[in-house]
Amino acid sequence: MYKLVVPADIRDLIKTMHPSLKKRVKSSLKMILSDPDSGKALMDELGGLRSFRLSSFRIIHRIKDPEQIELVAMGPRERIYEETFRIIQKEGEVGVEK
Repeated sequence: MYKLVVPADIRDLIKTMHPSLKKRVKSSLKMILSDPDSGKALMDELGGLRSFRLSSFRIIHRIKDPEQIELVAMGPRERIYEETFRIIQKEGEVGVEK
């Protein structure tokens, strides 16, 4: 069984969502937990990530280790991929500094 890792900023975003969208997001997260390979595999700079479609909304996630799925980003399709790229770049910078 997989464990879902949800960063604090995404947790806060979910809490502030409209109840109908929140219900659909929670249902989608259950689907991702039951099948981590669900959604579209991303390529190039976002390789290793998957994008789960929820109408015009996207949930970006990755398998962190054999038992963990990490949410990376969540938001409208129009800007989510650019935002995800910034998050990935920031993680890389943090890794270099250590």
